[in-house]
Amino acid sequence: MNHTVSLPALALLVLLIAPGWPGRTAGPGSERVPSAAVKAHARNVVLIIMDDRDYARVVGNAKAPYLNSLLPVAALMTNSHAVAHPSQPNYLALFSGSTQGVTDDSCPHRFSSTNLGAEAIAAGWTFTGFSESMPRDGFRRCSSRDYTRAHNPWVDFTTVPATSNVVWFDIPAAPPVIANDLDVIVPNTCNDMQHCSTLDGDNWLRANLSQILLQQDGTKGLTIVTWDEAAPDADGQNHIPTVLLGPMIVPGQYSQRVDHYSLLHTIEEALGVPCLTNACGAPPLRGMWR
Repeated sequence: MNHTVSLPALALLVLLIAPGWPGRTAGPGSERVPSAAVKAHARNVVLIIMDDRDYARVVGNAKAPYLNSLLPVAALMTNSHAVAHPSQPNYLALFSGSTQGVTDDSCPHRFSSTNLGAEAIAAGWTFTGFSESMPRDGFRRCSSRDYTRAHNPWVDFTTVPATSNVVWFDIPAAPPVIANDLDVIVPNTCNDMQHCSTLDGDNWLRANLSQILLQQDGTKGLTIVTWDEAAPDADGQNHIPTVLLGPMIVPGQYSQRVDHYSLLHTIEEALGVPCLTNACGAPPLRGMWR
């Protein structure tokens, strides 16, 4: 696959190989550490959840030029899968280690079980869930124009404070956002690719992810971009793109079979918090850590 590296990606590549950044080159004497050790390398985690794209509709697709330009400096999970259809059960699985018995995009739901946000806060970390086009911070209704609560799992849990439910404003209009230990960012239903084109979503990533990566380079942060489900799911495999970026990442393609529970388990290891339900039985992502 022939990737064209954009200027933001080239700048990131220069940072990744620059002197003074330990472990950024895989030369003699260097070794990859097991995923549990990522918590010693990632000072914070940013998770971006896109929507409704099969792996082949993003990776190698000319309509996603920005994301594909990052792949030479990323860990690309080539065998990553969602756990359900439609959208909402996947968001719940990724956030709480369970679909919570939800099989559709119905609303509202209220759960008292623990979850990634509550775990992070209990461990002394800071957590914010950002939703683009949500009318206001702390909003609890089911929808508003391009916002849907079905894509906002943290609002469903009584164990997450309302102050963690925050509106996302596009960078650079927003102030620096990478001030938390854990940020989960969900674009609106156009920019996440659900109701608009792959190119629309890629343009959102170009405007926002590029700035997040610049901030993360200064904080030794791990950035993850994944999708909620494959659509259309022609082969029934629910095969989705998942990409990891950061100074602790060894770039390459990784064929380990993973799903939302594996990704959740990996983030929990990064934060040093216990695994949740189905995440405990899902192997965390391995092989890409410096």
